[in-house]
Amino acid sequence: MKLLQEKLSKYDAPQKAKAAGVYPYFRMIESDQDTEVYIDGNKVLMFGSNSYLGLTNHPKVKEAAIEATKKYGTGCAGSRFLNGTLDIHVELENKLAKFVGKEEAIVYSTGFQVNLGVVSCLTGREDYIIWDELDHASIIEGRRLSFSNSLKFKHNDMDSLEKVLKKCDPDKVKLIVVDGIFSMEGDIAKLDEITKLSKKYNASVMVDEAHGIGVIGRNGRGVCDHFGATNDVDLIMGTFSKSFASLGGFIATDSSIANFLRHHSRSYIFSASATPAAIGAASAALEIMLSEPERQEHLWEMTNYALDGFRNMGCEIGHTSTPIIPLYVRDNDKTFLLTRMLLDEGVFVNPVVSPAVASDSTLIRFSLMATHTKEQVDFALNKIEKCFKALEVIK
Repeated sequence: MKLLQEKLSKYDAPQKAKAAGVYPYFRMIESDQDTEVYIDGNKVLMFGSNSYLGLTNHPKVKEAAIEATKKYGTGCAGSRFLNGTLDIHVELENKLAKFVGKEEAIVYSTGFQVNLGVVSCLTGREDYIIWDELDHASIIEGRRLSFSNSLKFKHNDMDSLEKVLKKCDPDKVKLIVVDGIFSMEGDIAKLDEITKLSKKYNASVMVDEAHGIGVIGRNGRGVCDHFGATNDVDLIMGTFSKSFASLGGFIATDSSIANFLRHHSRSYIFSASATPAAIGAASAALEIMLSEPERQEHLWEMTNYALDGFRNMGCEIGHTSTPIIPLYVRDNDKTFLLTRMLLDEGVFVNPVVSPAVASDSTLIRFSLMATHTKEQVDFALNKIEKCFKALEVIK
C-alpha cells in the first residue's frame, strides 16, 4: 500500500456510522426538491432544503431552463473570460445589480467560487481580511488563499470586531467579511453596527447574502436592504442554489471593484461559465421574487409559527430569527441518532456535528420553505418532540 492510501485508510468514521445505521449523508432523493420528497420509495417531509422560496419545481423556472437549453445548448465550453459569455449572462448581471442596488454584478459558476475568488484577490500582503468566526467555509477558504493578514473576531461581537480593527494599520486596506444570515445558526449579522465601525476605521465591508436574498428585505433583497445599509456595504454576494432555485452565484459592487475582479479573480477567469439552463432558471426565479411577494410573506408566517412551536416545546434554538432554525443537541452521537430516527418518522433534517462545530455545540438544522404548510410544520414539530424526548434532549 502506498503511503497516501495507508494514511487515509485510517479514516474510518463514515464506516463506523454506517455500521451503526446512523450515517446521515448522501441520502438519495428520488423526486424533485419539494416539501415532500421520496427516499427509498417512502414519502418524507423535507425540512433540510435551502430552497427558501420553494421555486425548484416552479413551472416558469423549469420552462426558462428548458428554453435556454434549446437556444444555447447544454454548456458554454469555456470561461466567461474567453468564449463563455452569453448575452443572457450579461442580462442577468444587469438585473442582479439593479435588484441589490449596486453598479455592476458578476456571475460565477457557483456561490462557493464567488467567495473563493473574491476574498482571495481583493487585498494585498500588507492589508487585512477581518472575518466572523462563524463565516461560511467558502469565505474561510478564500481568506486562506489570500496573502493578506487574516484577523478573526468573535461571532457577532462588536467589541471583538472593534478590538481587531484597532490593531490594523490605519493606512492599509481593511475588508470585513460576514455572512448576512449565518447558515447554521440562523442569526442575522449586526450589519447596522458593522457599517458604523467600518466608517469609524475606514474599512470596507463584504456581505455574503446566500441565505438572505429571497428571505429578508424588500422583495427578498437581503440583509443589506433590511438594514438600509446597501450604500454602506461595498460588496454583496449571492448564490443561485438557494432562493434562486438554480446553480451559480454573483458578486455585486461598484464599477472599479468589478473591473478588477473580472481580470484577477481566478475562480472566475479559469472556470467554465454557468450553463444556459442555470442562468435561465435563476433569471426566472428573480422575476418571481419580484412579482410574487406573497411567497416571502408565507415563508415568514411559517418561520414564526415554527419558532413559537420549538420554544414552547423547550428546544434550545439559540439566537435565530430566520427560516434557519438550529435545534441544539450538544452531543455528536445523539445528533446522528436523531437524524436517523426522524427520517424513520418521515422528517428529513440535517445534522451539524464536529468538526464542523464543537462537539458540545452539535445541532439539528431545521429549515423552512415558502411552500410548507402549517399541517406539515405541525407534523414535524410532533415528531421532533417525540424523538427529542426519547433521547432526553428535552424533558
